[in-house]
Amino acid sequence: MSSSMVTVSYIAATILFILSLGGLSNPETSRRGNLYGMVGMAIAVLATVAGRVAPAGLGWVAGALAVGGTVGLYLARTVKMTQMPELVAFMHSLVGLVAMLVGYASYIDPTASAGMSGAEITIHHMEIYVGVLIGAVTLSGSVIAFGKLSGRIGGKPLLLPARHWLNLAGLLVVIYFGYAFMRAHSVETGMTPLVVMSVIALAFGIHMVMAIGGADMPVVVSMLNSYSGWAAAATGFMLSNDLLIVTGALVGSSGAILSYIMCRAMNRNFISVIAGGFGGEAAAPAKGDGGAAQPAGEVVSVTAQETAEMLKEAKSVIIVPGYGMAVAQAQHTVFEITRRLRELGKTVRFGIHPVAGRMPGHMNVLLAEAKVPYDIVLEMDEINDDFPDTDVAMVIGANDIVNPSALEDPASPIAGMPVLEVWKAHHSIVMKRSMASGYAGVDNPLFYKENNRMLFGDAKKMLDEVNAALKG
Repeated sequence: MSSSMVTVSYIAATILFILSLGGLSNPETSRRGNLYGMVGMAIAVLATVAGRVAPAGLGWVAGALAVGGTVGLYLARTVKMTQMPELVAFMHSLVGLVAMLVGYASYIDPTASAGMSGAEITIHHMEIYVGVLIGAVTLSGSVIAFGKLSGRIGGKPLLLPARHWLNLAGLLVVIYFGYAFMRAHSVETGMTPLVVMSVIALAFGIHMVMAIGGADMPVVVSMLNSYSGWAAAATGFMLSNDLLIVTGALVGSSGAILSYIMCRAMNRNFISVIAGGFGGEAAAPAKGDGGAAQPAGEVVSVTAQETAEMLKEAKSVIIVPGYGMAVAQAQHTVFEITRRLRELGKTVRFGIHPVAGRMPGHMNVLLAEAKVPYDIVLEMDEINDDFPDTDVAMVIGANDIVNPSALEDPASPIAGMPVLEVWKAHHSIVMKRSMASGYAGVDNPLFYKENNRMLFGDAKKMLDEVNAALKG
């Protein structure tokens, strides 16, 4: 393929990627957005292979495409929706690994800088150093995020003594070895500072994500998404591939914007997320000297039959899904209950918190999978004012995102975090396995309020019983 045709193909792919991002901004157009992205990527890969790969290397490329395509198809068919957050983190780690491998290959390959002037070689080496740095942080950070999201690593933040000083020291060492790398006169002398920097960057990625608590994991996923985009852009610079630069910049900038949105939804700033410490494994004990208030009241439990009766008597219902619904794979039963209530003339809507679940849009994806109509799935800002006029608010496996202490207790660790104000409904029903705290490790006063009822048990089992009672 001629270079002009490759350029035209890259422009078409870029347009499709932009249309893909636009489509993914709305649930109703997300399928079309995904289609645009897949077609764009197919065009990009084919154009790159046809325009850049020598005939002698086509066999190797075809074999790599076959292996990668087979693995991707297998994951797409076998990974459950509840495993999507860790799959996303795993994919981010691969982008980081590729950036590192391409960086080392570009440095070792003598043909990569052939014909370059002195200034061009300096810029090329700078691209390599920065690309490997970003790739290493993305790789190790994503691996740790995968471990936390999959439950292989605990959600409690690991806060080392003087951790900020450790990070600063690591940064200074990276800058020093970057200077040594740029002054190296041969591959042999430059390899040592490149390897040392890689080790420090890998350690920083581990330390950074280990210090982040479970409550901040949705932000971590979007943050690593941004990192993977910048790693891809750095790879594009190393390979002189314009499309990879543009695509990486699109992913990096959109991931950064999403991280900002997630932080606003949690009343957090990005620096405090990186600093870590929000979200332990157990609730901290209440203090009696101005600390967080101890929840007061009595927990009242209900049965599935009683829950069904409350739903039958209600005229308006708001359902708030959380990670518990995802774990129990209960979204299809939720849709059956929703359909039955609407057939009975009830107004049923869903309230979605931006950080519900373990990745941005987690609940929207699950509800879309269950074919819940898009028009009754509303964001927190759209539905929060409607709770006082709602008869029953039903919370399925959510905790921190419906915690009134965020608004009522200035001493709470989650004080100021915007939440779904379900306690303002005439009645609220919270479905949980136990009284355990959420990712933030904070007790929830909602459970003790007079108008709240607790439906304990596995969400899928309890909802099946509620659905059966509604049929009866």
